[in-house]
Amino acid sequence: MSDAIPTARALALGVVQGPAELLPVSSSAHIVLVPWLAGWEWDRLDPELRKSFEVALHAGAAAALLLGQRRTIAAELRSFDGRRALLLGLSFLPAAAVGYTLERPIERRLGGPRATALGLLAGSAAMLLADRRPQERGQGEATAADGVALGVAQAAALAPGVSRNGVTLAAARWRRFSRDQANLLSRTIALPIIVGATALKAERLRRRGTSPGLRRSMAIGVAASFASTLASQRLIDLVERDRALWPYAAYRAGLAAAVLLKMRR
Repeated sequence: MSDAIPTARALALGVVQGPAELLPVSSSAHIVLVPWLAGWEWDRLDPELRKSFEVALHAGAAAALLLGQRRTIAAELRSFDGRRALLLGLSFLPAAAVGYTLERPIERRLGGPRATALGLLAGSAAMLLADRRPQERGQGEATAADGVALGVAQAAALAPGVSRNGVTLAAARWRRFSRDQANLLSRTIALPIIVGATALKAERLRRRGTSPGLRRSMAIGVAASFASTLASQRLIDLVERDRALWPYAAYRAGLAAAVLLKMRR
């Protein structure tokens, strides 16, 4: 594999990204593990190019979520006030600071299958423990302290396998929010950090330059991620109807076990 992701593989990763982005199963883990399990030479790509491709897929998924969830987002914007602005700011700053200063070391040291599998297991444990907490808090009750907790969770999600959706759900549940409100908080605070990460990676790629093949593969991946996410909007209803987090934790643990078993062979 050269500096570009071949078209078919870019398309496959984009299709995988969509459903994984809607569920607390770690889309970043699937982007790392699917090529590894399939025997692709993914690790031969420059780590920053790999991460840039992953961020591009997230951007495609986020655009589809903005379109698919436009009514929910519009309702949130109508009630936007200073308290919500503070919540978003506090949930954004820790992840932005950690991402800007430690992103490259994280890419180099935590991007492999073993670290990703361990991230899946850690995220599973966090989800199971947090989901045992009572559901005492609802809409409009988030405070500055909740923003800090969600921000720290988003920073931890920079490690592959941890899952931004999963760990922010766990943080919100640990803070005793109801499961439906935890889902809403997780989706709401995700957009600023996805937009910020996309802008940072786009600028870095602009400075270093990209080949036509890489630009074509990224465009195909973004389009596939957008389309698959838009087509999977009903999964959001499924997540909020089947609210317990243990099925997703079990899936994550099973995927991690499969990876670790394969590595021992």
